[in-house]
Amino acid sequence: MARKKKKVPEINASSQADIAFLLLIFFLTATTMSVNKGLARRLPPPVPADQKTEDLKVKERNVFVVLINSENQLMVQGEFMEVPELKDAAKKFILNVNDDPNLPEKVPVDIDFFGTVMLTKDHVISLQNDRGTSYAKYIEVQNELVAAYNELRNELSMSKWGMAYEDLNEDQQKAVQKYYPQKISEAEPKNYGGNK
Repeated sequence: MARKKKKVPEINASSQADIAFLLLIFFLTATTMSVNKGLARRLPPPVPADQKTEDLKVKERNVFVVLINSENQLMVQGEFMEVPELKDAAKKFILNVNDDPNLPEKVPVDIDFFGTVMLTKDHVISLQNDRGTSYAKYIEVQNELVAAYNELRNELSMSKWGMAYEDLNEDQQKAVQKYYPQKISEAEPKNYGGNK
């Protein structure tokens, strides 16, 4: 008598694609993603179609030019500067305490809680970087500029209400934001200083 060979049962692989798809859906729905990373920036409103080009020009004295070259060197208003000095230079520019004609012009602004105050409402900080600038240096410079606004807002809040800016109510915060509006303009990277 010849023995019959037993057939090994085959594994049904037709449903493996379905199982993989279900696992993918499970992990996509069960995974949480952190969305609070990045830089908070408010984009300017679109320019109206009937706007004339001369209306878009900003007075040179109102622009604080910050450049980062491909060697990660910082140049502010045409002079080299170290990053830790940037915050104080930006604050001096925004405040223009002595109404210096080389710093942004002051105009009267009516603000809740403060009345009519003379501010550098039209100032702009223009941040430009080279294509070869490191991301770390770019973020470091960004942080210093944002810190300048944060310090000014906090100092104003402390002097007016004796509280930190973050502890103010919503209306008070809006008034402080109007007093010191964050105006950081970021230009597209160019080749300023190198062939990287």
